[in-house]
Amino acid sequence: MASPPLVVPALKKHTATVIMAHGLGDTGAGWMSLAQNWRRRDKFSEVSFIFPNAPTIPITVNSGMRMPGWYDFAKLGGGVKLEEFLRTQDEPGILGSRDYFNSIIKEEVDKGVKPSRIVLGGFSQGGAMALFTGITNTQKIGGIFGLSCYLPLSDRIKDFIPEDCPNKQTPIFMGHGTADVILQCDFGKKSADYLKELGHDVKFRTYPELEHTADIEEIEDLEKFLQKVVPPEGGGGGL
Repeated sequence: MASPPLVVPALKKHTATVIMAHGLGDTGAGWMSLAQNWRRRDKFSEVSFIFPNAPTIPITVNSGMRMPGWYDFAKLGGGVKLEEFLRTQDEPGILGSRDYFNSIIKEEVDKGVKPSRIVLGGFSQGGAMALFTGITNTQKIGGIFGLSCYLPLSDRIKDFIPEDCPNKQTPIFMGHGTADVILQCDFGKKSADYLKELGHDVKFRTYPELEHTADIEEIEDLEKFLQKVVPPEGGGGGL
């Protein structure tokens, strides 16, 4: 069982929620500084930030070592071709994590947050889950973002997208470092291109020489994205 999500609550009336999923081997605490930095700068005062924790599971690519992960990886790294990577995906794990993220979204809606004011995002494996969960959601949410990631189950994604495709026009931001050797930039680029082919509203940006991490420029771009998709609604509160 995973630990409960970490939450940075809204400072004013709670009108929006951003869910940020960590990558393989990390925890929700690894990304809390993102919200804390915005808090210090009086940003997103109406937004509650949720940082879920993945369960600890065996990871095949790491010789079965147990670590926090949203699903298993059998192949990973710079020498892996995309086609090979897609053939070895942990579909049960991906679908299980999708259900978990959907439960978090439901909890926020039950609290009174409009689905259109909920943003789902993440880094690496967490970003992959955000893309998959977001575009397959049965409700239209406010935005989706994925940093240094790719679209899981892209070879059969149409089987999971609702017939009315409620998130076809939901804004998606993807960022990827060109020097990433863990999840190659090409994986992200091809995922973004495929999502565009499916009619999704995707902005994909690369960051020269950036490895498998995020930098100030990428976080600034993410901030601008959030400003657009969850602007203040409750009267007051700066962005």
